[in-house]
Amino acid sequence: MDLNIFKHTGRFLILIAIQVVILNHIYFGGYITPHIYPLFILLLPFDVKGWVLLVVAFFSGLAVDMFSDSMGMHAAASVFMAFMRPTVIRLISIKTDFDQGEEPRIENKGLGWILLYTFILVFLHHMALFIIEVFRLDELPQVLLRTLLSTGFSLVIIIVAQLLMGKQSKSRI
Repeated sequence: MDLNIFKHTGRFLILIAIQVVILNHIYFGGYITPHIYPLFILLLPFDVKGWVLLVVAFFSGLAVDMFSDSMGMHAAASVFMAFMRPTVIRLISIKTDFDQGEEPRIENKGLGWILLYTFILVFLHHMALFIIEVFRLDELPQVLLRTLLSTGFSLVIIIVAQLLMGKQSKSRI
């Protein structure tokens, strides 16, 4: 049995718990709402099948929705982010053939690549989330401001979390 399933399940549970217990209760000035749970989708291996990526993203967003009383907004934003992930990887990568099981991590791709990858996908996630939340075009400037500020704050949290996770082990069973 592949131990990566246990690693990803543990990562999923920890990130959802941090989001629900701590970060869902933090609002800075009404504009900044930090989210760490997209890190779960960001760290999935490059070679994960598209349908698996979308299903996993749906359930990660749904888990946050269940505890946030947000009626599917996080699920929709997470699925959109997961849908855009392969395109973003193709756009920012020179090489598109990755080792089996390779994850997008700082030690694999470098800090610059990870910052760009994380910024784009978290920005798309937050933009979708806040547009769905407001559902009005007359508040688009506030949505853009909130998206940029929340993306910046979430980006810092996600990069620090990646640094704290340490190096990826190369062992396989």
